[in-house]
Amino acid sequence: MTQVLGWLFALAIGSGFVGALSGLGGGVFIVPALVILAHVPMYVAAGASLMSVVATSAGASVAFVREGWTNLKVAMVLQCATVTGALAGAFLAGRIPSWTLELLFSLTMLQSAYVSARKKGDDILPRSDALAARLRLSGHFPEYGGESIAYGVANVPAGAVVMLVAGVMSGLLGIGSGALKVIAMDSVMHLPLKVSSATSNFMIGVTAGAGALVFLARGDVPTVIAAPVALGVTAGALVGSRVLTFINVRWLRFGFVLLQLLIAVEMGWRAFSHI
Repeated sequence: MTQVLGWLFALAIGSGFVGALSGLGGGVFIVPALVILAHVPMYVAAGASLMSVVATSAGASVAFVREGWTNLKVAMVLQCATVTGALAGAFLAGRIPSWTLELLFSLTMLQSAYVSARKKGDDILPRSDALAARLRLSGHFPEYGGESIAYGVANVPAGAVVMLVAGVMSGLLGIGSGALKVIAMDSVMHLPLKVSSATSNFMIGVTAGAGALVFLARGDVPTVIAAPVALGVTAGALVGSRVLTFINVRWLRFGFVLLQLLIAVEMGWRAFSHI
């Protein structure tokens, strides 16, 4: 048992590190690890993962907020949609077969990888559209030389719809749905990628927390799994949040897409083997 807990802790550290860099949250890596390597039922892995996602957000978002990368206004506006979706998804999770959830997980990763791969770089808007300007959602982020770069925000309603879907996927699959959140902000609302990743890290904790309450009420979160996972993810996320600001956006996007494709293939194979 001690060796298993050690492996879980090590996996969680790596998941938290990569999750903080990409804005996906550690859950997107912990779920396939628990299901495939530890042979944990999908709904149990989802519950434990949601607890780790809360830890990831707490570990990474503090540094991002302090350094000025997180757009708190955008996060607050969109959080209503994600929390609503997360509660609905978590309620449904206990009523859907595991192979269906695994297939949904795979398809979600494929779709988000496709959208991310199509975008070659940051498309920073000079100013916000009418609704975003009315809500004062524009912001700025720090550049290496100490200067601040301003950016605008657009398509808030479309972004909120994607966030609602992200919330449902979070509750269903035990992930922070950072992939969909980053897509909503980066590709739909035109926030810079690093700002999208930082804001996603801030949001996923609240989204996952809402879903985790439903799993806790059903007794689907075993402490022996959740505890080492949460601790490891927190440690990895703290390191990842320090590294993000130094990574080239093009390489960050490439790694983001590659990881999603690998996870999609892995979980898709798992789903079809159970049909």
